[in-house]
Amino acid sequence: MDDRRNAITRARDCVQAISPYVPGKPADEVAREYGIEDVLKLASNENPLGASPRAVEAVSEGLRDLHVYPDGSGYRLKQAIGTHYVVDPGQITLGNGSNDVLELVARAYLEPGNNAVFSEHAFAVYALATQAAGADAKVVPARPADDPHMPFGAELEGMAAAVDENTRVLFLANPNNPTGTWVEAAELRALLDAVPPHVVVVLDEAYSEYVDDPAFPNGIELLAHYPNLVVTRTFSKIFGLAALRVGFAISDPAIASLLDRVRHPFNVNALALRAAEAALTDAAFVQQSRAVNRTGLAQWLKAADEHGWQTIPSRANFITVLTPFAAGRVFESLLREGVIVRPLGGSEARGGLTQALRITIGTAEQNRRAIGALARGLEALRTEESPA
Repeated sequence: MDDRRNAITRARDCVQAISPYVPGKPADEVAREYGIEDVLKLASNENPLGASPRAVEAVSEGLRDLHVYPDGSGYRLKQAIGTHYVVDPGQITLGNGSNDVLELVARAYLEPGNNAVFSEHAFAVYALATQAAGADAKVVPARPADDPHMPFGAELEGMAAAVDENTRVLFLANPNNPTGTWVEAAELRALLDAVPPHVVVVLDEAYSEYVDDPAFPNGIELLAHYPNLVVTRTFSKIFGLAALRVGFAISDPAIASLLDRVRHPFNVNALALRAAEAALTDAAFVQQSRAVNRTGLAQWLKAADEHGWQTIPSRANFITVLTPFAAGRVFESLLREGVIVRPLGGSEARGGLTQALRITIGTAEQNRRAIGALARGLEALRTEESPA
């Protein structure tokens, strides 16, 4: 073997085995491949209204200082988050998106010989971060497709039972991505009560701002009762700052201090710091985004009922549709109409998600276009399956 390839083969086994995360298909790529000018991307749960206008203004004002390093401590943003969420700034860890914060937890707590617990159909980064740390993943089967309470939802009793003396982290998203399912306050508290204090529970609330129900659990309010709890949030979704990559964790100050030790210097850029601080003051934009999402979700559910499509209950800014065909085939049919969605995967033997599409909730017009494209695509596939 060429000696120059020794560096590749000497990489850690757990890293060589990683299948890299595959992001949603870019609109420019679809435009080039299919010769379509007006491409609609509903694959990555981006805000269809764009970014907070106050954040855009803050970025414009910051362009003159591109030669200056950002504040490595993120002092102003931490102060703003602390005021907005009523927490001590010493509890806050900033990240290059909430993905970064999830990886900080893995870097701080996971290593070969221990494990992380998370649900089937959970966010892909939980598995990737665990594997990169060399730890074992204990994936707990989700609720079955015909579960009357929450089809495809996390089975919290099973997750608690999976925890052992080698478990260091438990990941749980609420609402969950990519299914949109959620857990209620009582069952979340029961899980937190059942998990031993040596396990860090990461409650990923990237989509929580889209939930209207005042009874929906707020992880930040639980921090005072559970010192092993870490709550993660993002500015990528309802605040519309996905391009800038800024997220944060709120935890006990002792955990925040540990996460800060493995955080890369200047991990949040200066424009992101400015934009996020301004976005927190833009309550009108958040309210409008939530209203558009609520209306759009109802629009999709109405269409699903009219067309006989099966969907997974969702409280996020997307809906997962279960189709009669392999997800890749339906995905391709939508691409031909210039509509990008997210095909999912899963264990077919357990009634998994191999035939599921995750579709971001858009504006009313975007939703109409996507609904029409999906209806035509499914009809075309049915015709292929049953030719005259």
